[in-house]
Amino acid sequence: MVNEEIERSQENPKDSIQLTESKILQQLMSARTVESVEASISYARFLRMSGLSSENYPLFLKMLEIENHWVLDELIGDSDPFLLLSTIPPSHYLVSKCFKLLTRWRPGGIYPKTLAIVLGVLQNAYSSPRDGYKIYSLGISDIDNLGKHLEQEAGQDEPQNRCILDILEKIGSIEGLRLDDNMEQVARQAIKIRNSFFDNTKMLEDIIPQVLIVRGNYLEEELPPKHIYVD
Repeated sequence: MVNEEIERSQENPKDSIQLTESKILQQLMSARTVESVEASISYARFLRMSGLSSENYPLFLKMLEIENHWVLDELIGDSDPFLLLSTIPPSHYLVSKCFKLLTRWRPGGIYPKTLAIVLGVLQNAYSSPRDGYKIYSLGISDIDNLGKHLEQEAGQDEPQNRCILDILEKIGSIEGLRLDDNMEQVARQAIKIRNSFFDNTKMLEDIIPQVLIVRGNYLEEELPPKHIYVD
């Protein structure tokens, strides 16, 4: 596959430039070296100052894959992370991307502000659960990967817990409508996870597969920049 790309790029200089640009951008967003972290921070700052739009929001989503809180702080600035993508109408691409990120991230293994951005999108998408389900038809695994990010010991008033519980409540409210067998199962799972959170006799792993509950620590897994720039 790589050889085919190289051959095509040799035939067309424009393709060669685009391929090189793509590789450089991938290296920049890997955040695996101090240099790439600092470049990612600068790129995030550029995006923030450029402003979010319906054309460039996929780039903002791409930045969420950079699991580095210095980068995300620069992308968010003084904005409320829950509202960062609120001006973008929910779409299948946007919502499915958010669930892919929730699946990828381990509980505690992602910067809370990054998680808040995704939760803000889902809260908006499923404020009307039937409409949200039409945009992206949820599966049981999606609900499990949302619920695994609950911090049971933090209580229901913790902002991210409150947001997740609200989303689960909305999705659970479609139980009994029996418009779709899958929708019914998803609603029941949302209710089970929500109820287990409030039940002192139960743990989330009683409802969610234990392999999903394995925790991470984003502070231990990210690389700091050498220099930190401030406005």
